[in-house]
Amino acid sequence: MVANFFKLLVASPEVNPGNRKAKSIPVLNPFDQYGRVFFFSWLGFMVAFLSWYAFPPLLTVTIKKDLHMTQADVANSNIVALLATLLVRFIAGPLCDRFGPRLVFVGLLLCGAIPTAMAGLVTNPKGLIALRFFVGILGGTFVPCQVWCTGFFDKKIVGTANSLAGGWGNSGGGITYFVMPAIYDALVTSQGLTSHKAWRVAYIVPFIIITAVALGMVFLCEDTPTGKWSERHLWLTEAATPSNGNIVDINSVGNSGGPSSPPSVYGITAVDVEKKGVQTPSVIDKNASTLEQIDLLKAEIVIAPTHKEAMRVALSLSTMAVAIPYACSFGSELAINSILGAYYAARFHHMGQTKSGQWAAMFGLLNVICRPAGGFFADVLYRATGTVWSKKLLLTFLGLVMGAFQVAIGLSDPSDETTMFGLMAGLAFFLEACNGANFAVVPHVHPYANGIVSGIVGGFGNLGGILFAIVFRYNGSQYGKSMWIIGVVSIAANLAVGWIGPVPKNMYV
Repeated sequence: MVANFFKLLVASPEVNPGNRKAKSIPVLNPFDQYGRVFFFSWLGFMVAFLSWYAFPPLLTVTIKKDLHMTQADVANSNIVALLATLLVRFIAGPLCDRFGPRLVFVGLLLCGAIPTAMAGLVTNPKGLIALRFFVGILGGTFVPCQVWCTGFFDKKIVGTANSLAGGWGNSGGGITYFVMPAIYDALVTSQGLTSHKAWRVAYIVPFIIITAVALGMVFLCEDTPTGKWSERHLWLTEAATPSNGNIVDINSVGNSGGPSSPPSVYGITAVDVEKKGVQTPSVIDKNASTLEQIDLLKAEIVIAPTHKEAMRVALSLSTMAVAIPYACSFGSELAINSILGAYYAARFHHMGQTKSGQWAAMFGLLNVICRPAGGFFADVLYRATGTVWSKKLLLTFLGLVMGAFQVAIGLSDPSDETTMFGLMAGLAFFLEACNGANFAVVPHVHPYANGIVSGIVGGFGNLGGILFAIVFRYNGSQYGKSMWIIGVVSIAANLAVGWIGPVPKNMYV
């Protein structure tokens, strides 16, 4: 049993011949095409955190003191960092559908790395706020991270793949709380730099790492299982078997209640496919029914939709049904990560900047286990039930329990370390598992506009982060009050969208 499991992690995966997507995740095999893409997906998102969240660990004392910042200045800088990411995520989704997630990923990493290297030029609070806005571009890397994984892994394991990549990447938020203070301390103690210079020099390290990873994506990875993004439809041609005559015009075959030939991405016709450069409209596998093959074609083809179609996808109820819960779960995570070190320092006065930061890091580091758990359980339920509703119900359950933990922490506002850390660990599990379960549902929602849906959902995560960061800002050091307010909002929001179907009625699953 253990040997077979380890083999799955190392061996090249079995590939679905219909769509060229892997049926397992070669986590420990970066030499395999699928393992390499998975590796760079989570690594790219993780190193983005090294800069995106590199400021909160040193803002508690060092940067705040050096730049003479007020508590409001610190809060404003946190909000601005999330605002930039919000805008970038909304834009990154359509860009992924048009140019492919790999190139978008690389572009965002490089655009965010440049302002990171310019941290040494900051001399006042306004300068830091402006810098953090441009560094916030790095937070947008989550969208191509998820879209890239979705394009390489089969729908029966895509929840696990997305949640592993997202969870390990998100752990960068916790790692940063260790790395940045450690770099700063080393520069002060070992290199003899003053505090004023040390924190500025420290930001050269994230710049170097991010740039190196971006170059690795450029030279070592592929856009799709069949190569270039422009060749993403090649699997259809390769799978064609014209010799047996089993080529079917989609327009000639009815479907179960859906429109016969809708003009948009909601239903791709044979003519539409040919216009996009695919050489055959559909191919019937001798071991599968005609309708199954048509459903496969419609579910797997990613196209660049028109503005009207993009808006239709973005504003649909099914998109909102995953976007709003993500605004609560990932939004909470972002806002809490920004203040957790300061919260611990305020409640437990014996902790300094480094120790409070290390304990705060645990919240983010639990993403290594907790977020993948959400995606894994969602996939298990989907394989057992065969319906996306099972994933949606899990998502709603996790969101409600997450809100309950937030209310409990806020109302109790623990002054005992054991109680505080225990409740935070419980919150981390359900919050991060909720994030993982969410992106197990996303690939099923308007799959041929997956970039748009991923961008909207990811953007809503940052929108929630901004709104919750504003709650923390206006409640100042009353962190407990802010926590229970966020908890009430999370419970209400998850109940409000829990009834919405995870897949549009005119879509195939």
